[in-house]
Amino acid sequence: MKVAVTGANGHVGSNLCKELLNQGYQVRALTHHHKEAIQDLPVELVQGDILDKDSLRNFLHGVDYCVHLAAIISIKGDADGMVWKINTEGTRNITEAALENKIKRFIHFSSIHAFQQHPVDQPLDETRPLVGSEGFAYDRSKAEGERIVLQAVRNGLDAIVLSPTAIIGPGDPEPGLIGTALLELYHHQIPALVPGGYNWVDVRDVVQGAINALTMGQVGEKYLLSGKWHTLLELSKTVAKVSSAKTPQVVMPLWVAKFGLPFITLYSKVSGVEPLYTRESLQIIAEGNRRISNEKARHALNYSSRSLEESVRDSLNWFKEQGLIH
Repeated sequence: MKVAVTGANGHVGSNLCKELLNQGYQVRALTHHHKEAIQDLPVELVQGDILDKDSLRNFLHGVDYCVHLAAIISIKGDADGMVWKINTEGTRNITEAALENKIKRFIHFSSIHAFQQHPVDQPLDETRPLVGSEGFAYDRSKAEGERIVLQAVRNGLDAIVLSPTAIIGPGDPEPGLIGTALLELYHHQIPALVPGGYNWVDVRDVVQGAINALTMGQVGEKYLLSGKWHTLLELSKTVAKVSSAKTPQVVMPLWVAKFGLPFITLYSKVSGVEPLYTRESLQIIAEGNRRISNEKARHALNYSSRSLEESVRDSLNWFKEQGLIH
């Protein structure tokens, strides 16, 4: 069986390609500008662009399944419009190509941020409404991507939607925002933490959930792939526990962090380093739902999630192997 993967160079994508190969699948990966994360894997590389319909028709020709991961993640809006364009038009293009090629199953990766987080004192599951016009740019784009996929289901596409929470774990090639946060915690480059936290999930659990979804789960259904909610302070203490590094333990009031945002933004522009604290990320940390349920995925996809400590330990060990920490 052959699986086509978009976004194969990312954290989830590269881990997915490796595990698909381990489990006996053939893999075809869509490449655009680079292929470093998967260049040593025995995968079939097809040049294409998520915004080029013709290249996607060629990409999906002769494959059995497609896992659509390609997206732009943003915690700082959508100044050039590419977040919306990639996450919505790109999704529409790949679903249309999947329909034309009669793909057996299409797995679309959405995000927990596509859902309304409030009320935060009630469990968030697949029945929670999607964000509307009040949502951040990224959140709106992922919500619209879901709507596009579910419309394709009504047009005959065998598709399901997976929505992971904050993904952590080894094999983070860039690294991304969360990998960068782990490195900065380890190196004590974050002077203070803020109150609140995330629901953290291991990339390997997300990957296995996606592979299970190729042959399990119901057409047109959504499944939340979550882990457990932990504060940033708990994350920092976990980094210290598994590595003996001295990590930040001071939690500053949220208003102090918000007051400092203009200085963080200025430093980011001067240094060229993406900020971890933005207006969006602070709101997500402070107001994100703490009761995200993965019960539906556990029953339908045989999904499970591991501990934060295991994820952090394995992440740091992987960064050591890459020479990013000593």
